[in-house]
Amino acid sequence: MTIHSIVIQKLLSTNAQVGRRVAAHHFKGYTYGFRNKMAIIDSDKTLICMRSAFNFIASLARHNARFMFINTNPLFDDIFQLMTKKVGSYSTSTSSLWRTGGFLTNSYSPKKFRSRNKKLVFGPTQPPDCIVIVDTDRKSTVINEAFKLQIPVVALVDSAMPLDVYSRIAYPVPANDSVQFVYLFCNLITKTLLHEKSAAAAAAANLIIDSREEAPRKGKSKSDLDNVDIIVVSNDSLAPLPEDTEETRKLLDKFVVLKFNGAQGRNMDPDGPKSAINISDGQTFLDMIINQIEMLNSKYGCRVPLLLFDKNDIRDSSLKVLEKYSKSSVEVHTLKPGESGELKLSGEHSSKEEMHPFDDVEVFRSLMTGGTIDSLLSQGKEYILVLKSDNVATIVDPNILNHLMINDIEYCMEVTPNQSFNLILPTMKFKLGEIARNQDKNNDVLKLKNNFKLIDTTNMWVSLRAMKRFLDADELKQEKPSIFKFFDNVIGVSVPQSGFFPLDATSDLLLLQSDLYTCREGVLTRNPARTNHLNPVIDLGPEFEKVGDFQSRFKSIPSIIELDSLRVRGDVWFGTNITLKGRVTISAKPGLKLEIPDGVTIENKPD
Repeated sequence: MTIHSIVIQKLLSTNAQVGRRVAAHHFKGYTYGFRNKMAIIDSDKTLICMRSAFNFIASLARHNARFMFINTNPLFDDIFQLMTKKVGSYSTSTSSLWRTGGFLTNSYSPKKFRSRNKKLVFGPTQPPDCIVIVDTDRKSTVINEAFKLQIPVVALVDSAMPLDVYSRIAYPVPANDSVQFVYLFCNLITKTLLHEKSAAAAAAANLIIDSREEAPRKGKSKSDLDNVDIIVVSNDSLAPLPEDTEETRKLLDKFVVLKFNGAQGRNMDPDGPKSAINISDGQTFLDMIINQIEMLNSKYGCRVPLLLFDKNDIRDSSLKVLEKYSKSSVEVHTLKPGESGELKLSGEHSSKEEMHPFDDVEVFRSLMTGGTIDSLLSQGKEYILVLKSDNVATIVDPNILNHLMINDIEYCMEVTPNQSFNLILPTMKFKLGEIARNQDKNNDVLKLKNNFKLIDTTNMWVSLRAMKRFLDADELKQEKPSIFKFFDNVIGVSVPQSGFFPLDATSDLLLLQSDLYTCREGVLTRNPARTNHLNPVIDLGPEFEKVGDFQSRFKSIPSIIELDSLRVRGDVWFGTNITLKGRVTISAKPGLKLEIPDGVTIENKPD
């Protein structure tokens, strides 16, 4: 028995399919027909609507939205009390709250009054972000007022629901409001909210705090680290490579590229690490990095190796990508957490320990394990380029290496100007506190990124000898040593904003896989036909959140060269050769599938 059959069987056990003697015309899309003069609701449609409603609730919960659960049926009181107690939300039932006319629109003047049975009090004056109703036939006034205030409503609907009420429910769930189904419905809401709450708590616990936010060494405060000066050099002002090809070859033979492959993109739920997702022109981020290194090796006759540090649960996915490069000129080694001994070749067995090296100190510690740094130094390597994030616009720039060696730089961080700030001079001095050191553009840390002048791309160049000195020092024994206070010569190199494109969501995939970008020799290139220097704003609904769902809903990615913004909600499916222009909003009614036909052009469609 399939999972789908089990779920349908569960729905049937709650009598969710039993409608009323009357089926309104607008409701017939949700029914099978009649039996014993009773409308029979299609359980598949109920399941689809429930999935849409829960995805919507989950998406709001991720942004700490306010929910109001409404019920006046005493049969459901115990269910509501249990649900609201677990999720900590406001409920009109459990709080003994009620309203007369002006349930929401007249909510700013609290009053007290008495009913026949109990004393009742107005609820909170701040309007909710979403209202959930189970006894919908009694709540037409609430729905009308929520519609006026543009508050989305999730509600159970039956076959006799009037059209004027039904049309104002954003996420209707067709079902019989039996006690069994209401219990199932509320239980699933509870699990959805608790899951998002636990996910948010885990994300907060794992939030990467950079060294300037950590407890600094030798008693220095965070503000002291924020005031550390760092010289930032514009990428355009760097000296070119030597004209002598042999000198360039010797230069490039002195560095190695290390890719930490630990980001799994759990919100997108890919099959493996984000760096194994197809980005553009069928190439993954690993493909792009290897192609860039291969071009350097081919052009200058050098041997720049790639070290790939995998978490064990994504190692197999990385090895599949590397199989195609078995005959490549790029020498690829895979490392593993807790490794002892020499470097392992990419096909060898890995440890079962896990690693989370998203901190500069942890990066250095992981390289020290098993004598990796000593092995690299013995091969004549002097610098290492560490790629810690899945910034798909990363460019392996040998000009940076040349600048570091000429000026004896020990530590270099690649930064990019914030959109509200332009790097005017070739060389400028900044405070460390003016650099946002978290690449996730959806993170709360960067919601205030206008306070920062630069953003750290998390790519860094480090002298291997300085790294070894740092690891051998007593400072490493401290819980959170300060890297910026240890190295003798620290700089930043400002790369263009086009060199910073972190892959955070499927909306980014839409941009990357469209005709807006191409990938040549491992370098992401923006289409010059796009006259607007800003990318379109893409807002895909929860139906597109997972990579698998995103890929299945697009037969081909639309042309977006002239697109300003796109907002998609509901069960929407795109055909081939579609062109989007201007500001476009596409919405499908819950439970109904909307297919965009092949070859159409949609321009400035508000809804």
